[in-house]
Amino acid sequence: MGNIIITEKQLERLTKRIKTSINENQEEGSYMAKQQLYTIATLAHAMWEKMEEGEQLEDWMESKIAQAEQSVTSVVNNFMYKDVNGGLDGTKGLDFNEIIIGQ
Repeated sequence: MGNIIITEKQLERLTKRIKTSINENQEEGSYMAKQQLYTIATLAHAMWEKMEEGEQLEDWMESKIAQAEQSVTSVVNNFMYKDVNGGLDGTKGLDFNEIIIGQ
């Protein structure tokens, strides 16, 4: 399967659809993880917007970002496995490793 290109707006809609399938009012289970994911997403987006095209980061910063990406990708791939393999309508067979945001 080739790369799938989606816009940020499409990603937002997909994320909302997934979030509505989770009971957000429930304060048991992984409620801290939801708060942490929100913080990660918010801060990453703010940094992404602030960075200039071609701006060079320090090596340690690039290393930490690469480690964070690998960690989050690993968790998301495991968490989304059932959705990718037929859980949500419209995402059956969708490989989240092949999604390109923007462009």
